[in-house]
Amino acid sequence: MAYEIAALNQMSQDDFGAALGAVFEATPQIARQAWLQRPFADVEALHRAMVDCVNAMSSDAKLALIQAHPDLGTRVKMAEASVKEQAGVGLDRLSAEEFEQFQSLNRQYKARFGIPFIVAVKNHTKASILESFERRLNHSAEAETAQALAEIAQIAKFRLLDLVV
Repeated sequence: MAYEIAALNQMSQDDFGAALGAVFEATPQIARQAWLQRPFADVEALHRAMVDCVNAMSSDAKLALIQAHPDLGTRVKMAEASVKEQAGVGLDRLSAEEFEQFQSLNRQYKARFGIPFIVAVKNHTKASILESFERRLNHSAEAETAQALAEIAQIAKFRLLDLVV
């Protein structure tokens, strides 16, 4: 369902949270917190407010947000938005060889950093995601945590652009 910014600005905190709670994976409290900053002039202002809420979170809460994201190319149950995003670049149709390659890289990444590899897949192809995996495996843990949060912010923007007209 698409929402107009004016309608979002008029919603109760509960309704706002229900409407936008899935923008940040399994973390509806971000939408509920951003509601306090209404009214929003446009989707950009709404996105900034939500990202500001993420930036104000404790390190543990940020880690929980990162951990809420599914592995790429996995076949486990995940949020509807993640299913659509991954399907958009064909990660739901991996060959057996591609599936094993993604699973191997997911395991390596988690072993090195302790978090799932996160990338805004709408900016990528399967090939560029694999290249990003390989390149980012050489980063520091601090750089990857920052990159994960930046990717999450980009994912949230794409989701908002799908939800707000």
